[in-house]
Order: sequence, then C-alpha cells, then structure tokens
Amino acid sequence: MAGGGLMLMAAVVAAAALVSAASVGGIKRVLTLERVFPLDERVELEVIKTRDRVRHARMLQSFSGGIVDFYVGGTSDPYAVGLYFTKVRLGSPPREFNVQIDTGSDILWVTCSSCNDCPRSSGLGIPLNFFDAATSSTVSPISCSDNICASIVRTASAECSAERNQCGYTFQYGDGSGTAGFYVSDVLYFDTILGASLIANSSSPIIFGCSTSMFGDLIKSDRAVDGIIGFGQQGLSVISQLSSRGITPKVFSHCLKGEGSGGGILVLGEILDPRIVYTPLVPSQAHYNLYLQSIAVNGQLLPIDQAVFTTSGNQGTIIDSGTTLAYLVEGAYDPFVAAITAAVSPNSEPIISKGSQCYLVSTSVTEVFPLVAFNFDGGASMVLRPIDYLVHMGFVDGAAMWCMGFIKVQNQGSTILGDLVLKDKIFVYDLVHQRIGWADYDCSLSVNVSITSSKDEYVNNGQLSVSSSSSISVLFKMTHKSNIALMLQMLEIVWVAGNRVVAGAEAILEMERREGFKGEGIKLASKASLAMIETQ
Repeated sequence: MAGGGLMLMAAVVAAAALVSAASVGGIKRVLTLERVFPLDERVELEVIKTRDRVRHARMLQSFSGGIVDFYVGGTSDPYAVGLYFTKVRLGSPPREFNVQIDTGSDILWVTCSSCNDCPRSSGLGIPLNFFDAATSSTVSPISCSDNICASIVRTASAECSAERNQCGYTFQYGDGSGTAGFYVSDVLYFDTILGASLIANSSSPIIFGCSTSMFGDLIKSDRAVDGIIGFGQQGLSVISQLSSRGITPKVFSHCLKGEGSGGGILVLGEILDPRIVYTPLVPSQAHYNLYLQSIAVNGQLLPIDQAVFTTSGNQGTIIDSGTTLAYLVEGAYDPFVAAITAAVSPNSEPIISKGSQCYLVSTSVTEVFPLVAFNFDGGASMVLRPIDYLVHMGFVDGAAMWCMGFIKVQNQGSTILGDLVLKDKIFVYDLVHQRIGWADYDCSLSVNVSITSSKDEYVNNGQLSVSSSSSISVLFKMTHKSNIALMLQMLEIVWVAGNRVVAGAEAILEMERREGFKGEGIKLASKASLAMIETQ
C-alpha cells in the first residue's frame, strides 16, 4: 500500500511537470502547487488528520450517495432483552456506542462523561461508553446564538441556558423515562455501500445530544444502553441529516429477527421485495402514523367503530420500534380479545393472570390460535401470527401459558405497534413518497437493497459482510482509482502537443494495470490522445 502511494505521488509530480511545461498557441498553461503546511514548520499529526476529516466531509457533500448498513443486536423478547440496538461511532478518534433503535423519536443522543446518575454497567452484556467532548478533536458545541439551536427551539426539542450558553434539551418518553443534556456537532463514522462489491469507510458531521442526566427506566442497569438513535422524520434525526446532504437516500429499512438470539438488518436505503405492500403515512404528524381501518380475526371483521382509529391529538396508530409490546385502544381491544377467546376456547383454558388475559395451551399455539389481520389504507394488510400478538409467560400445571401481548389503553390514547408486531418482517420507511411498506421475512437471510432511486441496481446485503482489512483494501482502491482518473482528465483538458502526453498517459495506465484497475483509465487515455491529435 505504501509503494502504491509513492507511485501515485510520482505520477502527480510528473503530470504537474507536463502541465507547467505545456503551451498551445503561445499561451502558457501553468499549474502552481503550494504547500498547505510550510516545509520549515513542524505540524502536529493531529492537525493534519483534522484537516483531512474536514476535507472528507466537504467531499461527501457532493457525494452521489449510497446505502449505510448498521449492526443490529437485541430481541423482541421482553424477558430477555426487549429492545433492539445498533452501534454508532462518534468523535475523533471514533468511540463506539450501543444505542437503541427508535422510530418513535428523532434525536440521536449518547451519555456524556459528566453524567453522574447514568448506568455504569448493563445486564445486556455490552460495555457502556461515555462521550467525552474534551477528547474529540472534531467536536463543536452548539451555542444558544447558533441558528441551528434557534431552529431546534422552535420545534420544542431544545432549551437554552444563558448561563452556560449551551443549546440544551430535555426529553420525556411515553413510559415516563427521560434524559437531559446539550447538543454538540461531531463526526459520525459509517460504512457506505456503493455497489455490489464496494464498501467505503465514510464520515459526516452530525448534530446529536450529549446527556448529562437521566430519569425513570433509563437509569436501570438491566437493559442499559449508551443512548437512543431516533429515526423520526424531523430535521435532526440521523436519516434527515444524512439524506439532506445527499449522503444517503431519504428512506430506511429494518428487519428485526424475533427468534433465537435476535438481531437483524438496519439500512439507510430501501430493501426490495416483491411482496412488500405500502400504505400512506398520515401527513404532518410527529410520529409514523398510519390509517388503520379495521381488524379481522380468522378472516372475520370485528365490530369496531372506525372513529377509535382516527388520528387526532394523541389518538392514532403509530409504528414504533422503541416500544417492546403493542398497545390497542379500548374500543378495539375488547372485541379483539373477545374474538380470540371465542376462537380458541375449545382447545385452551382462558385465565386472568396479573390483570392480563392469558390462555393455558397443551399444544402448539400455531395450531390453536387464529391469524389476525390489521387492515390499512390502500389495501395493505398486516397479518399477525399468534406469536405476533401473544407472549409466552411460562407453564402452569404442565400447560404453556400464553398472554395477550397487546395492552389496553383508553380510547383517547394511541394504538402503538411495537417490536412484538414488527419482528420477522421487512419494514421500509419511504420518506420521499410518505409511505411505509412491509412484508413477512426471515430476517436471518440476506436482503436486496436499492442503491439508486430508479431501482435498476441493488446489492445483496447479506453478501457484504467483509472484514475490516478487506474494507480498507476496497477503500484504498476506490480512492486510488479516482486519483488516476483525475490525472487523466488533467491530461485531457490541458491539450499538450507532442509525444509527452502519450508517454504520460501510458505511464499512468501502466500504474493502473499494476493496481488492478482496467477499463476506465484506457477510456480516459483514449480521450486524452484524441484531444491531443485535434489540437495539432
């Protein structure tokens, strides 16, 4: 790799020499090269690295984009993990954080090193890390006078402390837990998939929260993580920030594995499957609200007043990966449970356990319990298996006890479809066309993901799991190839007469052949030769 770098530098010098010596019609074409860092001054390595990171961020702003593949851990089992999480790398040098995947909120936040009441260990068996702004060379605080803070305050997700001049926040979630802290801007590192065999180590500046305090369930160690990554539609969500810069498409997808050890797939991109059905999003909502129209058990529509599904105020139907179970408004819950109980009564014993409707079953639940269909606008139905609406609670006198995984809420509340329902399905959040789609899927398998808006190309995500060393190799070759193309384009546009152009092009082509890049350089070299001939 070092030898290739020296060869590349030699080629750049040779190209510059050719350009500086060239003239057409008596007009000299001179390319002046100046040092960014003076030769006689010592520059710290970290200063050079910081400059490179800023440059890379600028380059990404004109980047045509790709898909971003995230790790997924956790399960939907409320008695094992009860949540799904991913890993993000923040700061310089990058530090890794495990954050819960939450489509019901917007902000990415991680715990700050100054947090006193944050958990120090996790029952999930994952290490807990803390973001230390003092150790990151690329961090920038967001002050109260910053225009970004003003826009955040207008959305009621920020507050300003004149004393500290920090753009702060306080969040409270539906379960009563919450966190408070301040916003910063720093670098987010991620793997960008550019094609079927190209993976680039990418980065982009991003605004996120640094939490200095927590309350409620967030301070418990049993399921503690480093923070939450919100995938909502508002401007500060990760998907909104990256897509607004053209780094990723404005669509993301997940497939959360329910069986075994869980895990799954999370990509900033569109998973493709011919079985996916779509339904429109309710416009101008803070969450991913859908038009739920009816519920059927065993193919029979339930007698439910559609008014209980109307989106108004705190009412509506929400898709939320940050919720473990599922919640159903009272007007729909009662007929739903009644229909399930009637369907299984010959082969199960209905009981009430700790206030929940449960059933004692001696055989497989798939043989006893019916399929349930949630019918949405646009003719999209979400079919639920028994394990998508029931939770196994153990055994009583040798019989398995299964309880309703749907919780009853008042009619003025919202129906929320959490991980219990979302698991073992592809979900696509198409924010461009304001719709959500889904299809049943084995999330342990690979998926096809679109890398172009026209869907004429796709990559197989399951075949792109490569080691870090191979990722670095791919990145180097991509960078190297682009530099070769740039030099050949320089030879093309400078219009240098004589054999020196051909010799220069041939020298670069030889270097290209040694590095394994065939085709593109030959095309460019041909164009450069033609340009030379035309000017003679």
